[in-house]
Amino acid sequence: MSHDGEVVPVIDLGAQAQSLIVAGHDESQTAMMAEAVILVDDEDRVIGAESKLEAHRGGGKLHRAFSVLLYDMEGRLLLQRRALNKITFPGIWANSCCSHPLYTTDEMELDGDLGVIRAAIRKLEQELGIPTSQVPISSFESVGRFQYLARMNDDWAEWELDHVIVIQSEVDLNINANEVHEIAWVGKDEFSDWCAATRNRGEKFAPWFGGICELFIDKCWPNSNSRGVYDSCIHQLGDLSPEQASSKMDSSGSGGILAALGQHRTEVEARIVAALNQDDESVLNQAMMHLIESGGKRLRATIPVIVAEAVGSFNPGLYDVGAAIEIIHNFTLVHDDIMDEDEVRRGRPAVHIAYDRATAINAGDAMLAVGFEVLAKSHDIEQSYLQELVLTISSMVRRVAEGQQRDIGFESRDEVSEGEYLEMIEGKTAVMFETCGRVGALLSGASPEIVEIMTNWGLAVGMCFQLMDDLIDVCSDSATLGKPSGSDLAQGKRTLMVIHALSQEDQPTKQAILAALGKGEEASIESIGAAIAALDELGSIAHARALAESYHAKAHAYLDSLEQNPGVDTLRELTDFQLSRIS
Repeated sequence: MSHDGEVVPVIDLGAQAQSLIVAGHDESQTAMMAEAVILVDDEDRVIGAESKLEAHRGGGKLHRAFSVLLYDMEGRLLLQRRALNKITFPGIWANSCCSHPLYTTDEMELDGDLGVIRAAIRKLEQELGIPTSQVPISSFESVGRFQYLARMNDDWAEWELDHVIVIQSEVDLNINANEVHEIAWVGKDEFSDWCAATRNRGEKFAPWFGGICELFIDKCWPNSNSRGVYDSCIHQLGDLSPEQASSKMDSSGSGGILAALGQHRTEVEARIVAALNQDDESVLNQAMMHLIESGGKRLRATIPVIVAEAVGSFNPGLYDVGAAIEIIHNFTLVHDDIMDEDEVRRGRPAVHIAYDRATAINAGDAMLAVGFEVLAKSHDIEQSYLQELVLTISSMVRRVAEGQQRDIGFESRDEVSEGEYLEMIEGKTAVMFETCGRVGALLSGASPEIVEIMTNWGLAVGMCFQLMDDLIDVCSDSATLGKPSGSDLAQGKRTLMVIHALSQEDQPTKQAILAALGKGEEASIESIGAAIAALDELGSIAHARALAESYHAKAHAYLDSLEQNPGVDTLRELTDFQLSRIS
């Protein structure tokens, strides 16, 4: 593969490339998805290479990036609006040029940021047609670095360690319309007004450009007193996803639950990757990483930290606890998908589909062992806590298995009571939230009374979560779910809604549910749609929603008994988040 004759490293995408084209993506943009970008850790150390596609798919993989701020000799900043056919973040305004150094010796050189500068020169020519002679290496200045996450949607994300570099030069432009939709030259005095006017037109800015403006823009303008001073800190900006920017803010302006999740997610994921990637070339390791790489908010993994900050003091060992719980959670998902014969998870092929059934079972077994290894190897968990942690988490695993077994048994039974269903979801789902609340309070040094309160809070949140998950299956579209809507119905799952509907007297509406229930692949889209409409007509959806709201109220009641502080406010947002997952 080459840009204007220059060979760049690529990773074969195989059938994935064709699937992107079939999905309507531009062929040229798809070809660049094969470029080999540089995977890094939180300290910007190289840990491997990955295709641009896999580095941006799902939750993304942390990789090195660069952002150029190009000023002309009048001191105006060049801004570009990304092409409308870009696969990630199309049609939004960003800095002069932003892309990735590639996995080559020249572009991995960190001394003086030479690697990213060489990559920037390559991309300035490819995107904007700027001759390399007009942007010599010696004219660039490094400003600093920051790490951020920005999800465009469930399919695509930017998770980058971004190097910000500045150059002032008179340049000739020959815009590549496949990369850039339009440009603007904006001076310092007009910058704020220009940004406001652009937003008023309904046009958007790149999340990373917001990070650049927050951290660096003031000192990057020509003649700034701070120009040329390098900031050696790697700033952690957390989750800058578009939905995060519009998430709830309290009266003091602090971020909500998504900010808290984003703040801790990176630390937890670093531990997960380190634990699972003992031999990243092996099929077993790749299978264990398959679901982890598909992203997710890492809700269960970060709850212990959020709880600790609300009811006691932060303990770095909670990141290891969160990593262990997340790994074990993903182990249960791998096995669940096999048992439920689900082919898709988080918008990607399930592990037993991506690999094979035997490998998926083996990967799940290994993940369970690795979860407990993380606890045993932690340098931050005091020995006095270790026994109770192991007993609590092992009890969680056993109860999850019991809940899953009940769920399996329900599918072959004609009648299941609401009480049996609630007992099942307490084991299969809610116990994980219960465990997260308990261990977070325990390691924070909270009193036994507070530990019990947070245990009960976690259980109530978990019950609400599963009830809402059942509702989402019938109330959300397939694109949002990452799997076919109504799949629980087709598989014959006895959710609270189905139990409520089937307990009513025989009538044509009830028959619509039976026509789709448990029919698997034989259930048509039309029959599933009719069954969902019947659940609504029979009041079963409203019944499930009312029960979810009752657990939501219980969770808030437990928080009411705590000493109120900003950490508890975050827990309240997390509790509300469960109900907000559908309108």
